[in-house]
Amino acid sequence: MLKDLLLNGYGNEQGYNCAEKILHGANEAYKLNLDKKFLKLAAGFGGGMGIESVCGALTAGIMVLSHLFVSHRAGESTRIKELTSEFLNKYEREMGSINCAPLKEKYRDEVKKCGDVIIKAAEILDEIVAREM
Repeated sequence: MLKDLLLNGYGNEQGYNCAEKILHGANEAYKLNLDKKFLKLAAGFGGGMGIESVCGALTAGIMVLSHLFVSHRAGESTRIKELTSEFLNKYEREMGSINCAPLKEKYRDEVKKCGDVIIKAAEILDEIVAREM
């Protein structure tokens, strides 16, 4: 699904940041049918929202979960909070942080860039989406 798409280089040619790779890739992998004008909403979340805060791959993952599991607003049920919590907690357990700065320090290099960080987010997102759909 999304992980395989990203492993095959999706988004590299376009120069997508971490958040864009997840949202644009999920749009294709999960057939979200998001209009191009909405896909650009992920742009500012790359690099931990530009200040190395929460990783853009994770914030985009939450956008995907919200699109898939919220009908109108978050307060309709506890489902989105549970899925978001699962997504972030599992990521933090496996990668050591959810924040861009420590993730970059540990995983980023000049060849792969933040590839491992993005792939792990896609892997966990794939697991949740496959189970919940």
